[in-house]
Amino acid sequence: MRSCCIHPSILSADFVNLQSELDRISSADSVHVDVMDNSFVPNLTLGLPVVKRIQAVSPVPLDVHLMIDDADRWAPEYAAVGVASVTFHAEAAQAPIRLARELRSGGARAGMALRPVTAVEPYLDMLGELDMLLIMTVEPGFGGQSFLDVMLPKIRRAAEAVRGADLPVAIQVDGGITEETIVRAAEAGATVFVAGSSVYGADDPTAAITALRRAAS
Repeated sequence: MRSCCIHPSILSADFVNLQSELDRISSADSVHVDVMDNSFVPNLTLGLPVVKRIQAVSPVPLDVHLMIDDADRWAPEYAAVGVASVTFHAEAAQAPIRLARELRSGGARAGMALRPVTAVEPYLDMLGELDMLLIMTVEPGFGGQSFLDVMLPKIRRAAEAVRGADLPVAIQVDGGITEETIVRAAEAGATVFVAGSSVYGADDPTAAITALRRAAS
């Protein structure tokens, strides 16, 4: 993994022309696929059959973010599709360590996400079970929100814990990432950046991805 990875979110893409929208971000490190069930979050996007098709045609690996209830039941199904990584929410998992191990055994990188209100400290002891920790920098559910600067200390604490334990765990941030906010997130210790409207809202998504990488570096 690069020291700085850009994962554009297709939540901001044109779903009618999804394959061409994927081609527009072929220079990205992964594509961030938001799965929402209108229960865990108040929005409904797409599910397993659509993710299977995206996996079949995407020019970049899939980074699937599950904003759904009953993550223990459904997350392994997404790993079985062959995606690169599956991130479940700590708040939706009954047995997060067991689930992370199941995802890894299924061939996917295991990620765990925390809502803004969820403290990171209770989960620091299980960092070794994860490949990625996602710190939400907006309330999950909708794209186009503003970055919550109040999350920067949380990112910093997570990054310090990863370094202190000498673990190869990526710190991902999702929400309100622009050329300005990515600098603050990177300085706090984030290494993987989900960007939706700042990439898909640009005239040239490739140039936007390059600009975000440059800003984070």
